[in-house]
Amino acid sequence: MERVVVTGIGLVTPNGIGTSQTWESLIRGESGVGPITLFDADERYPSRIAAEVKGFDPAAYMPRKKLKEVSRFIPFSMGATKLALDEAELDLSDEERERVGVFIGVGLGGLENLERCTLTVAERGPGKVSPYFIPSLIANMASGQISIEYGFQGPVFAHTSACSSSAHALGEALRWMQAGRAEVMVTGGAEATISPIGIGGFSAMFALSRRNDEPTKASRPWDKARDGFVCGEGAGTIILETLTRAKKRGANILAELVGYAATSDAYHITKPAPGGKGGARAMREALRDARLDSTAIDYVNAHGTSTPAGDVEEARAIADVFGQHAIDKRLWVSSTKSMMGHLLGAAGAVESAICIKALNTSLVPPTINLEDQDAECLLDCVPLVARERRLTHVMTNSFGFGGTNATLIFSKYES
Repeated sequence: MERVVVTGIGLVTPNGIGTSQTWESLIRGESGVGPITLFDADERYPSRIAAEVKGFDPAAYMPRKKLKEVSRFIPFSMGATKLALDEAELDLSDEERERVGVFIGVGLGGLENLERCTLTVAERGPGKVSPYFIPSLIANMASGQISIEYGFQGPVFAHTSACSSSAHALGEALRWMQAGRAEVMVTGGAEATISPIGIGGFSAMFALSRRNDEPTKASRPWDKARDGFVCGEGAGTIILETLTRAKKRGANILAELVGYAATSDAYHITKPAPGGKGGARAMREALRDARLDSTAIDYVNAHGTSTPAGDVEEARAIADVFGQHAIDKRLWVSSTKSMMGHLLGAAGAVESAICIKALNTSLVPPTINLEDQDAECLLDCVPLVARERRLTHVMTNSFGFGGTNATLIFSKYES
């Protein structure tokens, strides 16, 4: 079975435009959270903070005349993809482009355009609806626009599984390549839900932090004072190639994608199963897929959203899977959502890119705001400041509403 490697990554996040800018911000322990500026989040909103992408020029990544055709998540994905392709330095023939696939996971799609159009219909009538309305918001249009821009004619679609969307996209791209159906896959995720209906909806579920006076301290995974997650936005794209192709062209190989698993809790639409059983099975199956013992994993980039129930259940699941390796704190665990908020459908791809950077720099980003760790979490969660450590195998978890779970394992490339 063909080995699959990473040759390019691109990030557009609340902590920076580009992989280097994002990574350096995370290693410094900087928060990308602040008061909402994308709309007037007045006192009617219980949560008035978010992790917005700042300083992003969509016209730098797609033709200005096409911007009227898209919702905010699509330029994010186009930007991340261009950055990833630039790093990968792919040189594709027309024949090869026919077999390049694009899997971009998206949770909610163009929520802000859905809201805007609903108001237009109510106030001005259906005759005023933009002909670009539907194409601007459907989830598969991130992958569709990428395919059109670069002429990629292989399988092109979106994986939509809430907060696991882009982790599933990466994992399914791996499977596609292992089956010999493609030599190159452009894969990742994008999301942009910081809108009145998005923030209002998550607030109605009591899912969001209400620490409005201290936005940079609001996202605090595993801390006793956590009170919900912070909405984030952005995109991450990862270029996957077969090892044979990458070596043949002399590509700079960043990591190897060695393990993937997907499970379901089959328990509740929003609550994790007791003990994080579904997530634990995903981790175990990913380890089996990678043919690794649990003691081989050096670092886990956890789902770690900063919710009261979710953090504890994931910590229990990790302790269950890794046993003494975790309890004795030989395994390091952190949540970068403490700095960039929860990017929902884009989280899995962005956090995979972070894992790849950790492998290549021997640096582990911290869990900021972890000042008083919950006694039910027995893990070393790398509180407050980054650490240095040689890493060989790393894992990332993505768990979503509906009980969906995905786990990915990346390894340092050894020729």
